[in-house]
Amino acid sequence: MLVLIRVLLVVLILYVMYKVIRYFFNPRRKFNDAVQRRSYYFYDDSKNARKNFFISYKGAMFEGEKYLGSANDILEVVSIFIDTKNEMELQGLKKEDILFLESEIRRHYPNATISWKNPIEQLMK
Repeated sequence: MLVLIRVLLVVLILYVMYKVIRYFFNPRRKFNDAVQRRSYYFYDDSKNARKNFFISYKGAMFEGEKYLGSANDILEVVSIFIDTKNEMELQGLKKEDILFLESEIRRHYPNATISWKNPIEQLMK
């Protein structure tokens, strides 16, 4: 009986350690942290082209919609539409900031065309 209790205690400790480690390495938690700290973070599941990606930059949160197509006889992400949830968060962003975000997106998706939705589109003109 004592051996069973010890085994259960060890299993419980390992389970708690596993959950704590998963919590600290969770990319969604890191993204939410970056939004609160007003820093840059690129949150994407690059293996799943159907999932949108999210970017946190200077307190603004951007969402990128990925669309598949064929380029160079390979099926890959060929177009990306980027929008923001809250337009008030864009206050203070400059054209250089948007160009930085574009370069970071191109690093992940080099063959994709990037389209910004209003009001960012007007800033880029």
